[in-house]
Order: sequence, then C-alpha cells, then structure tokens
Amino acid sequence: MRKIRVLIAKPGLDGHDRGALIIAQALRDHGMEVIYTGLRQTPVQIAQAAVQEDVDVIGLSSLSGAHRSLFPKVVEELVKRNASDIPVVGGGVIPTEDIPFLKEKGIDQIFTSGSSTDVLANYIKQLVDPDSTVVKKPAKIAHIGIAVQSIDQAMPFYSHTLGLELEGVETVDSEDVKVAFLKIGETRFELLEPLSVNSAIQKFIDKKGEGIHHIALEVDNIKARLEQYKADGVKLINEQAKPGAHNSEIAFIHPKAAGGVLFELSQPVKGSE
Repeated sequence: MRKIRVLIAKPGLDGHDRGALIIAQALRDHGMEVIYTGLRQTPVQIAQAAVQEDVDVIGLSSLSGAHRSLFPKVVEELVKRNASDIPVVGGGVIPTEDIPFLKEKGIDQIFTSGSSTDVLANYIKQLVDPDSTVVKKPAKIAHIGIAVQSIDQAMPFYSHTLGLELEGVETVDSEDVKVAFLKIGETRFELLEPLSVNSAIQKFIDKKGEGIHHIALEVDNIKARLEQYKADGVKLINEQAKPGAHNSEIAFIHPKAAGGVLFELSQPVKGSE
C-alpha cells in the first residue's frame, strides 16, 4: 500500500518550528511520508511544493497570528494550480473564534494547541481514504441525565411546571439506578434515582448534590467509536459497551477528556427512536 504523503509547512514570518517538527515526526511514526518545507514559506512556495511533491495533504502550522491571511492564500494558490483537491489542515496558536472563518475559506480542519498528534494522524488517514471512516459524527443529544434523590419528588416540577410528558420508568441494573424518561423535542431528560448507597448516582449526589449528571450522545457504531477513541488516546471510563436503558448499548468518556463534563455514548436498539 502506498504511503500517505504529507507536506508540513510554516507560512509567513513565524520563526519557531519545534511544534511542526514534532508533528512531522509523529506522522512518520504513523507510517506517513512527510516533506517539511522549513521556515518562512510563502503561500506560493507551499502550493508549488505540494504540487511538485504530489502530496495527499498539506499541514500548515502558525504561531504568529497571521493564519487568517496566510492559510486562505495557500488554498487560493492551490486553486490556481488546479490542485484544489489537495486537502489542507491547520494548527498552532489559533483562537477558537477563527475556526469557522478558516473552514469557510477552505481549510478542512483546525487542530488547536493541545490536540493529540494521534487524533491528527487518524484524521489524515480518514481524509485521504474516506472509505476507511467507520466513525460518523454523533447523530444528536440522546438525553441529558439529571441526578435526583427521588423521582417521585422531582416529577411534579417536570410534569406540571414544565409540562413534559412522562414516557416511562425503568430500572437499569448495570448502573444501579431507576430512570424516568421525559421527552422534550428530539431528545429527553432522564431523571436518575440511585437504588443503593453504592450507586454512582448516589455518590454523585453526596459529592455535588442533585443536578445535571451527564450528556448522552447518540451514535451508530459504539464499538468502532470506542476503538477510535482508544487509538486517539482519549481517556475512557468504559472501553467496552454495556447494557443501558431502552436496551441500548452505552459507554462513558472520562470527564478529564472533556473539561470535567461526563459524556455518555448511547447506541439505540435498531428500530427505536
């Protein structure tokens, strides 16, 4: 199989390339061929080198703050050379608010400071070979889990004050909880009542009090997603799926991977909402 060829470039007057060199080595460790163009490259030089080297992907690194100008110019120069099919990804010190602008200008993806090189490498592999992509984006928020000491005591607020209809109540033995489902739009609130002092929900309430416990994302292939997250170095609570409510399969991402937010992955049984 032909190796993926990646061109790593530092556009503009930025004189620091330690990060670019680390990325280049990381991509080589993933079996890619990497061409590094060096410091202070113009968009014309970068685009020309990409065409001459017949690369699959261009990776741009910027620490100087000139990314809003330089990154789109690289895309423009590729278009001039009939090479707009070469995807461009960017990274470095890039404010989050600039990401939508850069994507609008043709940059495929932005990896901000702190992004894992494994995530970058896997993204490039999927970018070059879309058929290898088995992990789609989450379909929607499946539900928001709310820890309560007693469903019976909490229900009047949700059913009478908010006017939400109770869909049903179920016991989830794997989590040692009783769950009440209340539909709201395309998602649900799930009230989580602990069934014993050893329940994770009871421990949560003891530590933080009642309130939002987790956000569940609906996914279509939980096994493949967990494998991808493990390959990307994402910290998980569950490396394998387990039974959840509504006969779904669930797994939790560790809060340390998401700034303190507990995310659940939920794959519904086929044919369910």
